[in-house]
Amino acid sequence: MAALIAISPLVVVFLLLVFRRWPAKRTMPVGYVLTALLAFFYWQVPAVRIAAASLQGLIIAGELLYIVFGALLLLFVLKHSGAVAAIRDGFRGISPDRRIQAIILAWTFGSFIEGASGFGTPAAVAGPLLVILGFPPMAAVVAALTIQSTPVSFGAVGTPILIGVNTGLEGQALVTEFIARPGAPETYHEMLMTIAGEVAVVHGIIGTLIPLFVVCLLTRFFGANRSWREGLAVWKFAIFAGLAFTVPYVLLGLFVGPEFPSLLGGLIALSITVTATKLGLFQPNEPWDFPPQSAWQPDWLGSFPPPKNQPEQPTVSLWAAWAPYLLVGGLLVLIRLEPQLRS
Repeated sequence: MAALIAISPLVVVFLLLVFRRWPAKRTMPVGYVLTALLAFFYWQVPAVRIAAASLQGLIIAGELLYIVFGALLLLFVLKHSGAVAAIRDGFRGISPDRRIQAIILAWTFGSFIEGASGFGTPAAVAGPLLVILGFPPMAAVVAALTIQSTPVSFGAVGTPILIGVNTGLEGQALVTEFIARPGAPETYHEMLMTIAGEVAVVHGIIGTLIPLFVVCLLTRFFGANRSWREGLAVWKFAIFAGLAFTVPYVLLGLFVGPEFPSLLGGLIALSITVTATKLGLFQPNEPWDFPPQSAWQPDWLGSFPPPKNQPEQPTVSLWAAWAPYLLVGGLLVLIRLEPQLRS
């Protein structure tokens, strides 16, 4: 009974978000009030402690907003400077096959954007790029959101682990008891890094199949023939692209830290898959495309049809467009190496 009561605020939030379709700005206050009432009346938590925990939550939320602000500031500066347009045009000439485009743009580039910015930005960046390339908007959203299942735990340079898990475990008695066990990590930091490594392994095993799953969704639900087989036809490149991301992703999670698996793993996978495509490795015999736009179903378009105006032209070079993200990755590496260099 205690467990059911403890989880009830999460269940209420889930029901309101998924079934009632309430926005988060209405749902989360309801979840907070319910949690506070249960803490006070059922768990007998003093009101002062509830207030202190609420204040701590606001401080943690401020840390998250600070990270999101920096990530989105960088993203929108790049967009309005023409850098995103340069990145878009760089993807256009890689392959005419929509399945290959989805894997490279949604999977590798989307994972990289998740690692750099987090908080759903692949849908806001990779999704519109896919639409500009000729994807039905619904297909672009499906591809951009499905890939989130793998890089999300290390999004925004490791925020879910460094802040989410860290906040939940720090100061807990069970952590002290766990560290005291023979063979367990000797420090709290080591334990946190162990958790990050184990998360990377689990996601890496499943994530290897995500690119194949994405292209099968596209061919089955958005193709002219409604065929799973057309998606499975690119299994070689899909598995190759999956491993190109998950292998460095797991290694970075195990040996470097939670800041890097999605960020650097996505960047490594992007360079590998683009190079392999240009060399013709693991490419399908026949390119696949969506049916003509006149044959698209109304629900593929949603409320916002594809833009008919010409997209903005790039005003910077491709290298200059990528430079800010490369700089972010380099600075993160230097920050991680600084304690070792001092010692």
